[in-house]
Amino acid sequence: MIQKTTRIADPEEVGQKKWYLLDATGKTVGKLSVEAARILRGKGKVCYTPHQDLGDYVVVVNASKIALTGQKWADKMYYRHSGYPGGFRETTAGEMRERKPEYILSHAVKGMLPKNKLAKIYMTRLRIFPGPEHQHAAQSPVTVQTGV
Repeated sequence: MIQKTTRIADPEEVGQKKWYLLDATGKTVGKLSVEAARILRGKGKVCYTPHQDLGDYVVVVNASKIALTGQKWADKMYYRHSGYPGGFRETTAGEMRERKPEYILSHAVKGMLPKNKLAKIYMTRLRIFPGPEHQHAAQSPVTVQTGV
């Protein structure tokens, strides 16, 4: 009988965490958030293990220029509740793009991450900016080309 063991990545295999830059101009929310979640979890690495934090940092610029297909700017709704009676609020994706464009992408990425303690760690490494300027030039992020 073959005994299966859980693989644990060595610290020298993992190395330093890298920084990646994604440009959201004209990209659909789903395709861009899949790429961001993949990098955050470290799924592209050879030493990937699901129960370990092996991911890298992701910087997304131009979040206000992200695209949605069809009539989703008017039809897609974001919901929140204050916790008080009558505190239920809903906002369309178009209104959210004008108010908080980075929320649309962070909400999509969060939904693609596992629902465990690692998800909070992954989300701290996601940096989203509505315009082309970002504060992480010193980390010299590598630009990632994603499909449209």
